[in-house]
Amino acid sequence: MLFPGVLYFILFKYLPMWGVLIAFQDYSPFSGFWDSSWVGMKHFQTIFDNESTIQIFKNTIILAVYNLFFFFPLPIMIALLLNEMRKELFKRFIQTLIYIPHFISWVVVVGIAYILFTTEDGIVNNMLVYFGGDKINFLLSKEWFRSMIISEVIWKETGWGTILFFAALAGVDPQQYEAARIDGANRWHQLLHVTLPAIKSTIVILLILRLGNFLDSGFEQIFLMLNPMNTEVGEVFDTYVYRKGIEGGDFSYATAVNLFKSIVGIILVLLANFLAKKAGEEGIY
Repeated sequence: MLFPGVLYFILFKYLPMWGVLIAFQDYSPFSGFWDSSWVGMKHFQTIFDNESTIQIFKNTIILAVYNLFFFFPLPIMIALLLNEMRKELFKRFIQTLIYIPHFISWVVVVGIAYILFTTEDGIVNNMLVYFGGDKINFLLSKEWFRSMIISEVIWKETGWGTILFFAALAGVDPQQYEAARIDGANRWHQLLHVTLPAIKSTIVILLILRLGNFLDSGFEQIFLMLNPMNTEVGEVFDTYVYRKGIEGGDFSYATAVNLFKSIVGIILVLLANFLAKKAGEEGIY
């Protein structure tokens, strides 16, 4: 039963790791891996010397912080709220409703955003005009780009993110709630002193794993939302690697940028795990 999963990771995760070699070469597809000239840390030096790379790093960090502070807590909050519902049928209905957006592709999500926010008959702008305001070009605005990105992520993925927290909540011993009620605890006290401590380890582990993907801003969504007017604040490592590697043919430099991003992710995971251990939590290893 394990074989298909193991084979998948070997073929698509471990074997492609050899490709990082070209980050240390001036790679040419005609020369191949072994005959391309080795240049050491040249491409990594270029990353730090290139002003546009610094701006891209800044854009990626800002979007990552938005995701961490605005998106990550929401599945926890919604899972806790739904867990307090006593009408099981209504609870299941809400869960199904908020799961559905996860299965919609980013192409469709961005298409919906274009229909809602376009200045030409967009519902949002029509409402602004109806209430006496002026139209706002959300899709071309640098000021609104990040807010739109994180709003789309919240709408699409928040419901799906609650699944692991529901699983953790299902493992809370009901006798703890009963003992808390006998001691005079109301619903709020039970939430603070029983529910949250019970799922704290799950929250910490998911936070650590989230930091491993801290610089993964989501290629498809951002690529579809980018245009010449918002590229200054919207270009991130994922789209930059695509532009440099696939469109520009600079495979070595693009690989170096992506490897740099991965190294930052590993460092963040190790640091977060170390701090979790110091705080008395289990961590991921």
